[in-house]
Amino acid sequence: MRLISIRKCRPGDTLARSIYTETGMVLVGAGVELTDRMLTRLKAKNITSLYIQDKRTDDIFIEGVISEETRREAMSIIHETFSAVNEFPQKWQQIFSDRSFGRQLRQIMAAVADEMKGCRSAMNLMADACAFDNYIFTHSFNVALYSSALAMKSGFSEKEIMEIGIGGMLHDIGKMNVPDEILKKPGRLAQEEFELMKKHTEIGFELLRRQDEIPLLAAHCAYQHHERWDGSGYPRQLKAEEIHPYARLMAVADVFDALTTHRIYREPMLPHEAMEVLYSGADRLFDQKYVLALRDTIALYPLGLSVTLNSGEAGVVVDANQGLPSRPIIRILADENGNQLDEPYEYDLSKRLHLMIVACDELV
Repeated sequence: MRLISIRKCRPGDTLARSIYTETGMVLVGAGVELTDRMLTRLKAKNITSLYIQDKRTDDIFIEGVISEETRREAMSIIHETFSAVNEFPQKWQQIFSDRSFGRQLRQIMAAVADEMKGCRSAMNLMADACAFDNYIFTHSFNVALYSSALAMKSGFSEKEIMEIGIGGMLHDIGKMNVPDEILKKPGRLAQEEFELMKKHTEIGFELLRRQDEIPLLAAHCAYQHHERWDGSGYPRQLKAEEIHPYARLMAVADVFDALTTHRIYREPMLPHEAMEVLYSGADRLFDQKYVLALRDTIALYPLGLSVTLNSGEAGVVVDANQGLPSRPIIRILADENGNQLDEPYEYDLSKRLHLMIVACDELV
């Protein structure tokens, strides 16, 4: 299979991996031959890249970090909870005080943690394409996922990983009280609008902090995930160690997912591009140790991505190296003169340090 921009897809291409709705249901299944109508629909659903069948790379196996069932259950909880807070704000205390709600959260985060522990490879962010109408729902699940992975990498206990995962799922719940015209505005927010947007951290904290079924530190994730290492964040302009470790970790996961996800006002970045943004803010905006932990946790170059090396040879990413996500394994499909090869060969960049990826296909 090969990962390509949806703009490069053509009718007749066969989908190699399923596409999901924001609630975790299959929208288009693997093996389906794409049509003009399907491609138009997928573009409208903010899908930017697809895995397409390709005989030259048909042996690439992409290990999903989370099972379809667990993803579907997690997205369903987020969808139902956020929608209820949005539609019935007067009943929010009743929603969170329900013991079954707290039990569901803990069960789903325990399942996420178990499946992530069993994943042998770096997290491949492009593995599961997800169509979404509400960015917040998908973003909340992704932040829970990345934050849990960072917590594991950083040596947090099982209890702490659970609290961080729940905090990630609920960190943006305060946005349900922010007007849609601000949340979905395609252009830059006016100062007055930005001040309203910033209130979501305090609103989320107040929603969560008095609920017995929600860990208090999960509420602090909602409160502090926009604080920055140098004190330039909000709502309290906390600095460095004044910010709780959960929130410092979540800030990295939150920004990374925002950069790599389609937004109304911006196309998504590739993972390695988003990492460069985080590097530039390490120990200025973000705690450096969590930036480095993210680098070592995710696959910076998605499997199936077309790349060019400094040697001039071009190929596709066929595997990631555990612990060295910036040095993947490349299958060379064209030589330095651009000639397509009848017999492709592979380079393991962790063993060929003189070779570097200098360009890759844009997915947008």
